[in-house]
Amino acid sequence: MGHKALVITGQTPSRAAPLINLLKKVNMNFVCFSTHPEPSVDIIRQGTQYAREKHCDLIIGYGGGSAVDTAKAIAAIMSNGGDPLDYLEIIGKGLPLLKPSIPWIAIPTTAGSGAEVTNNAVLASPEHHVKVSLRNPTMIAPLVIVDPELTYSMPSSVTASTGLDALTQLIEPYVSIKANPLTDSFCREGIRRVARSLLRVYENGNDQKAREDMSLAALFGGLALSNAKLGAAHGIAGPMGGMIKAPHGGICADLLSHVMEANIKALQERLPDSEALERYDEIAKWLTGDMEAGAQNGVEWIRDLCRSLKIPPLSKYGLRKSDFPILVEKAQRASSMKGNPINLTSAEINAILSHVI
Repeated sequence: MGHKALVITGQTPSRAAPLINLLKKVNMNFVCFSTHPEPSVDIIRQGTQYAREKHCDLIIGYGGGSAVDTAKAIAAIMSNGGDPLDYLEIIGKGLPLLKPSIPWIAIPTTAGSGAEVTNNAVLASPEHHVKVSLRNPTMIAPLVIVDPELTYSMPSSVTASTGLDALTQLIEPYVSIKANPLTDSFCREGIRRVARSLLRVYENGNDQKAREDMSLAALFGGLALSNAKLGAAHGIAGPMGGMIKAPHGGICADLLSHVMEANIKALQERLPDSEALERYDEIAKWLTGDMEAGAQNGVEWIRDLCRSLKIPPLSKYGLRKSDFPILVEKAQRASSMKGNPINLTSAEINAILSHVI
C-alpha cells in the first residue's frame, strides 16, 4: 500500500506502541503526527504539509474517531491538492474531490464513531464556530482493522460517551426516512449489542465479550449512517460541537432521549400513520428486553442509562440559553437533520435544548 507511512495518533502517541512496534518489526518507514480531540481545518493543513515534507505515500489513522477522520481527510487532500476549504461543505467552495485518496488504513481504538467505515471526515472550523464534513465516496478506507482488544484501555468516561454515540448512530438510521432493509439489519443487531453490553463494559473495562459487542455496534453504526442518514440528535450535535468544547459522544448522549421524545410526540400529532412510530416501539423492546414495551419506555431506558453512565449536562461545557437561537438556526440547516423522520419546528428544537442544560 505504500513505502512510508504517516501514522496519525491522538494526543498521547505512546498509545500507538502496538502499531509502532509492528511497523518496526517489518522495517516499514514511518513518521507520526498527533491530532486534536476535535480535528480542525488547520490540523488537516498541518498534517498534509508534514506528510508531503516527509514524502509519505500511506496514511494510518490509529485512535478514536478524531485520529481516523484526520487520516481520512489528509489522505484525500494529499491526492487532490489545494486547501481543505476548497472542498468543504457550507464554509468552503464545496468542490468535488475528483481523485481517489492515497492509500490509508483505519484502526479504531474506541467503540463509537464508526468513522472507520464512513465516507466523510468531520472537521471543526473555530473561526466559523461550526463543524463541517469533507465528503466523498472515494474517502472510504481500503483497509480497516477493528480489534476490540485495542479498546480495553479506554477510560470509563470515554467508554460511556463513545458507546452512546454508537447507540445514537444505530437508532437514528433505523427511524430515518432513508432506512432500508440492509441498514435495518445493522441497526437491529447493533442496538441489541449496546443494550446488553454498554453498562457492563462501563463497569468492567476488561469484559471481553462486552468490548467485542461495542466494537461491532460501532462498526454497524458507521455502516448504517453511511447508507441511511442520521437525524435530529446529530443535526443539533454538529453545530453545537462547533460552539462548545464538548466530546461529540457526550453531546449525542445528552440529546438522544430528548430528540426521541420530541420526534415521537411530533409524529403522533402530525404523522400518526408513520412507520417510524412502530420502529420506536421496536427499539424500546430491544433496549428493555420487554416485548410489551412501547416507545416511551425506550426513552426512559436511555435516560436511566445516561444516569448510570454519569453523563454530565451540557451546561458543564458552557452551553447557555443565549446560544439557542443561533443553534436552532444552524441545526435546521444541518445535513443530518434531513434524515429525521419528521421536520421539527424551531420551537420543538428549542424545547429539546432546554432539557440538556
